[in-house]
Amino acid sequence: MALGLNSSTSIVAGLVLGSITGTFERLPGLLILVPAAIGLRGNVFSTFGNRLSTAIHTGQFQLSWRRDGVLAQNVLASMILTAVMSTVLGLLSKGVAVAVGVERSIGVLDLVMISVLGGLLASVVVLVASVGLAWGAVRFGWDLDNVVAPVVSTLGDVLTLPALWLASLLVGIPIVAPALGAALGLLSIAAFAYGAFAPLRLLREITRESWPILLAAAVLSTLAGLVLEQRLALLAALPALLVLQPAFVSSAGALGGILSSRLSSRLHLGLLQPSPTPSREARLDAASILLLGLPVYVFNAVGAHLAAVAAGLESPGLPAMLGISLTGGLVSVLFVIAVAYYGTIAAVTLRVDPDTYGIPIVTSSVDFAGSVALVAVVLAYGITP
Repeated sequence: MALGLNSSTSIVAGLVLGSITGTFERLPGLLILVPAAIGLRGNVFSTFGNRLSTAIHTGQFQLSWRRDGVLAQNVLASMILTAVMSTVLGLLSKGVAVAVGVERSIGVLDLVMISVLGGLLASVVVLVASVGLAWGAVRFGWDLDNVVAPVVSTLGDVLTLPALWLASLLVGIPIVAPALGAALGLLSIAAFAYGAFAPLRLLREITRESWPILLAAAVLSTLAGLVLEQRLALLAALPALLVLQPAFVSSAGALGGILSSRLSSRLHLGLLQPSPTPSREARLDAASILLLGLPVYVFNAVGAHLAAVAAGLESPGLPAMLGISLTGGLVSVLFVIAVAYYGTIAAVTLRVDPDTYGIPIVTSSVDFAGSVALVAVVLAYGITP
């Protein structure tokens, strides 16, 4: 159910993406930011949900807003990380645009403004939903591991694109966009400094432990945006491929997130031992993820094609969409299974929290690998406008 919701709403996000190609052509370099901005929501709030899930499983969680409580410190850390990493994404996107010679790319303060303002707008809603899921897990006995990654990925897809588009409307207004970008960037850095040196132990640990993996994730996701930016002409001519892209990548990330969450909880509870060779239980989990992926990628292809046709957007045709989705999806899911298992095991081996490191490793790597797989399969099939 959660995966179906994830795919459905990701297709809606894809419709937004396919419908605003004019914005990307008007603001060169903005598309580089998009996958990383979407991924940041999942990276921050899926790990937020993972940490709460582990606290629930181990009996340490209380639904309380006390400043020194588990919930309050996790909420504050998540918003701080959202703000500062959004600033980093703006800087990275501009740097990549300049490095690869994107012509007339928009200014760095414009990108920072779009990234931080759009990111915070989307994150408020995702935060409320994540806390609601934690409440439901406590109240109704849900397994948070099975729902948090797909739901957060879903909301991140649907909300981030419109939020970025709204923020982009400020670009071109004299003084306003650059001044707002500078102010938001400086405030984000100040908030990060507070979190990294806060007297609250959990807040300090989450902030310090999270930023390196989120930075690595930001780099990989920005490269995914570069892949799309470099093929903007093809994607603008066949917008159905852009409609498919968010669901294509998000499904792999959600499937990998489920696997990573399960493995993380079992490692915390001592039910799984880190090993270079997956145990029988881990292999069964991986097989179930692979089987889940088959109907999901069929649904993605059919849904993206029908949605594109209904919106009057050009499509390469349903057979081609099915071939692209299933072939690229198989590659992406096999990739994400390996990353989810060995990334979680590596986190435990290095004595860092797998809840903090597992999902960002999965989602950021699949942002890049999934985008490459999608474009590569499209080119391999010889699809042209």
